[in-house]
Amino acid sequence: MSPEAIDPRDPEIRIARLVDDGKFEFLIPRTNCGMIAVTGLIKGNKVVIFASDATIKSGALGVDGSKVIVTAYKAAMGAQVPIIGIWHSGGARLSDGVASLDAFGEVFQSMISASGRIPQLSLVLGPTAGGGAYGPALTDVVVLAPEGRIFVTGPDVVKSVTGEDIDMAGLGGPEAHKKNSGLAHIIAASEQEAFDDIRDLTALFANHGFMSPDVNDIDLANFVPESKVRTYEVRPLIDALLDKETESIELLSVWAPNMMTIIGRLGGATVGVVANNPAHLAGVLDAAAGEKAARFVRTCDAFGIPLIVIADVQGFLPGAGQEWEGAVRRGAKLLHAFGEAVVPRVTLITRRAYGGAFVAMNSKALGATRVFAWPQAEVSVMGAIAAVRVLHRRILADIPAEQRESMELELAAEHEKISGGVSKAVEIGAVDEIVEPSCTRSALAKTIADSPHRRGSHGNIPL
Repeated sequence: MSPEAIDPRDPEIRIARLVDDGKFEFLIPRTNCGMIAVTGLIKGNKVVIFASDATIKSGALGVDGSKVIVTAYKAAMGAQVPIIGIWHSGGARLSDGVASLDAFGEVFQSMISASGRIPQLSLVLGPTAGGGAYGPALTDVVVLAPEGRIFVTGPDVVKSVTGEDIDMAGLGGPEAHKKNSGLAHIIAASEQEAFDDIRDLTALFANHGFMSPDVNDIDLANFVPESKVRTYEVRPLIDALLDKETESIELLSVWAPNMMTIIGRLGGATVGVVANNPAHLAGVLDAAAGEKAARFVRTCDAFGIPLIVIADVQGFLPGAGQEWEGAVRRGAKLLHAFGEAVVPRVTLITRRAYGGAFVAMNSKALGATRVFAWPQAEVSVMGAIAAVRVLHRRILADIPAEQRESMELELAAEHEKISGGVSKAVEIGAVDEIVEPSCTRSALAKTIADSPHRRGSHGNIPL
């Protein structure tokens, strides 16, 4: 076949780009049903892959194509290996009528039955509409390539029903899903980057490795400002904490950026990291952040991936808008996720942990395996300055304005002694141990290595 005759949308070409050495075996012979299924290796790990055939009816899925996906799921479940879907589908085949809708339902049921039992990854390379949009949405991780589009109804239908004039990119492209929907976990800068991300993710999910407690310690204090009011990006701290030999991958990097969710390795073993990010909203918890972290915690728990939680949080974001957006309901998801999790989960308090957010960030009361705090960390109902402004508002109101700041500092220092701070938290068992920043990596690795390996027995519902 001449190079000019090769269609880059051909599913065999796409699969060959994904698997080791471009080699794979068909699960069932290829037909014109719009879907193929194969087995292969990704970074040495056996996987099952199904892929839309966008060269036939724009990848629209009918009864026979749906059966291919169901067969792929049966094979992946039988072998207990990850399954990867490459999506480029116009939705249900009109020629198959209502039967295609019923067939889509069987695909969805296969995905739901496999949820939390085998890793499910989606790679969206082109427009994926209708039922084809819900396929990726039911999986654990969605990677969206630059030409990927995910929407239920296309621009023409949207315009005819609502009068809204919008193109496919604006409706369901990378920009639409980057900040607004929270659907796509990774927005790849190029198609090749999308393939690389899926390969890296597959290796992290398929081969957890073994945690070695013998990790090199470095002084992590350099990555966190001493001042509790200075903002900073937490990502450099996470990168320093995790192994440098393996790529770590951030999920939902732009959606709810005040909370980071990263999968990588520590001591050679796959771990998930949940961290407040003070560079955005000062790292406070809001409705979206609670929901984002809750889904990630449940994902890690379902697949037996230990969790590291980095807490530097002043509390929950106040305001009527947050209350109306379901801050209580969505924040409760995070409490439930941590309280339900059985994987080893270790918390590190770096600067401060105040109020209900201290509880929500994997507290001892929620069953954390171990809670560490750095020596200068502050643990309290609220910050000392804020506390004295409430407790001593009458005294402060009677003091001349030029003396108020110094009095606040004096009262705050006294309040810290009375409330106990991190020392009081250690005394009552809310914090297990004060650890130096220079000994943190080994302390976390040893705790996880010494903990029994367990995994949750639940599905991974898209929260």
